[in-house]
Amino acid sequence: MDALILLGSFIALILIGMPVAYALGLSALIGAWWIDIPFQALMIQVAGGVNKFSLLAIPFFVLAGAIMAEGGMSRRLVAFAGVLVGFVRGGLSLVNIMASTFFGAISGSSVADTASVGSVLIPEMERRGYPRAFSTAVTVSGSVQALLTPPSHNSVLYSLAAGGTVSIASLFMAGVVPGLLMSACLMVLCLIFARKRNYPKGEVIPLKQALKICGEAMWGLMAMVIILGGILSGIFTATESAAIAVLWSFFVTMFIYRDYKWRELPKLMHRTVRTISIVMILIGFAASFGYIMTLMQIPAKITTMFLTLSDNRYVILMCINVMLLLLGTVMDMAPLILILTPILMPVILGIGVDPVQFGMIMLVNLGIGLITPPVGAVLFVGSAVGKVSIESTVKALLPFYGVLFLVLMAVTYIPAISLWLPHLVL
Repeated sequence: MDALILLGSFIALILIGMPVAYALGLSALIGAWWIDIPFQALMIQVAGGVNKFSLLAIPFFVLAGAIMAEGGMSRRLVAFAGVLVGFVRGGLSLVNIMASTFFGAISGSSVADTASVGSVLIPEMERRGYPRAFSTAVTVSGSVQALLTPPSHNSVLYSLAAGGTVSIASLFMAGVVPGLLMSACLMVLCLIFARKRNYPKGEVIPLKQALKICGEAMWGLMAMVIILGGILSGIFTATESAAIAVLWSFFVTMFIYRDYKWRELPKLMHRTVRTISIVMILIGFAASFGYIMTLMQIPAKITTMFLTLSDNRYVILMCINVMLLLLGTVMDMAPLILILTPILMPVILGIGVDPVQFGMIMLVNLGIGLITPPVGAVLFVGSAVGKVSIESTVKALLPFYGVLFLVLMAVTYIPAISLWLPHLVL
């Protein structure tokens, strides 16, 4: 009955249109009233939920990504990817995927990735003879890997939701191979389509121009080297690397590229603060919701339910995958990470799955949800940028869903894909 009151009130509030953050807070209040817990205890959990040093990584990485996205970085990364793969048949679709890989490793945001890379490449791909729906599908699917590769904001959220038992540095390292695997698989699919549909070849860029393009792009790509190199060498922590990323992105944007006007900075800061305010409210209310769930022993009951279904870890993982895929289509990623991680952590520990690997499983699952209707935020952004209907984009995305599902299965059932690099370097 306790679980019905808490989860039922949350679902009811979502269905009437209340924002997820406020639905979490209000349902936590209802749950506290039901089990006779003082509201003051709930407020302490809200304050404690956002009073964590590791959370500083989120606003810093969001700000760094915003500065890079609006400061000309995406255009230079697209040009750099064009030097590397733009000359093959269907090369512009490969450029799209590769540019998303580079930019995602700087911004850590699929939405920023889709908006920045898509605004440059979707019109250009259409001009070269690619269908606009296909171009949008390539952009949208390619941006999913930004959720895996460092500096992923969602890895920070997962570490927080796991109670700090999983280090952010381990999650950053764990996301590198799955992210590259996803990009490689999508590029293979694009090559198959290019050969089958006879998409155009690009032109080989002259050496002098190619060197200039590479030189300009290297300033932005150095952000990846600074973040990962600093963490691996022990010079600074994952949280401190976020602050370094802001300083570097500001320096490159304002003093090297100089495409962004100083008078625009206050507006960018305002947008970033609004975004972070929403995230922090969500984190605080999710902490109170998780506290009530723990008191009601909901995670333990769900663990028992999963273990009752089967004692086979592979079957349980498939059931979890199905659940995450379904939930990812109807809710945004951040609240699902904060709600489901405390619930599912005892389950995956009980069947012997490494929490770092499970973090990658969750991110891939919910990343697919971001490009799936009816509530796919990245899908909506991509369709808006590409000026294509949701229906056309989803139709073009069907083969890409298949590839992403294969990557999900690989990440789920081959632990080394996620764990090899963290074990090697940390």
